[in-house]
Amino acid sequence: MGREVLKTVLNAHDTELCAAIDVREEGRDVAEMLGYTEPLGVDITANLEEALATSGADVLVDFTRPGSVAGNVKKALQAGVRPVVGTTGMSREDLRQITALADKMRLGCVIAPNFAVGALLMIKFTAEAAKYFPHVEIIEKHHDQKLDAPSGTAIKTAEAVLEQRGDFQQGLPVEEEKLEGVRGGAMPGGLRIHSVRLPGLVAHQEVIFGGVGQTLTIRHDSISRESFMPGVLAAVRAVMRLEGVVYGLENLIFE
Repeated sequence: MGREVLKTVLNAHDTELCAAIDVREEGRDVAEMLGYTEPLGVDITANLEEALATSGADVLVDFTRPGSVAGNVKKALQAGVRPVVGTTGMSREDLRQITALADKMRLGCVIAPNFAVGALLMIKFTAEAAKYFPHVEIIEKHHDQKLDAPSGTAIKTAEAVLEQRGDFQQGLPVEEEKLEGVRGGAMPGGLRIHSVRLPGLVAHQEVIFGGVGQTLTIRHDSISRESFMPGVLAAVRAVMRLEGVVYGLENLIFE
């Protein structure tokens, strides 16, 4: 994702790459990482605080890891830099602290579990279908380097279902798992999320609705990481005019 963001920022007509942060690639020119022949004059650093203080950046795009993202976002806000966050796995307390800090600093911050427009439409269509098909299970599939499970997109999809169907209980009151966890993770009301992690996958999700004598499946597949980049650029542009945290790209692109 970092490489795709670098290429996207470099190729867009209205953005400029000011700095690049990566603890494993420190000291290399960004061009080396991207396979370009001519140096770009931006060396990768491992020091986020220094980059925020000296680069003149307006926006920090974060695709890191669940264990470091909250700290990165707080450092950016404290430095007066607006975060656009695609890393999932933050806790509710992390989100509460970030929201309070963004409000205090009067800075915009976009946190999006998914930047692919197709995935956002999947959630939107799922919320509509849940009014008529309250029995739902979610299967999300990602590459085997993804640390958090379930994905932020799956959680956001489940929340959209729960909001529509209200106080509803699906499934049997007691189930017997022959293998622990085989029925997936349980959300309120018995909605189940199943996570798959395998090489060769990028980001995929299907929402399966069950009704009397029928099923309905809504599915989205990100075949490559390029699918997220138009959404990343939209968030980078929008965050400059925002104050406070916006959670979910759909709040910026859907009326």
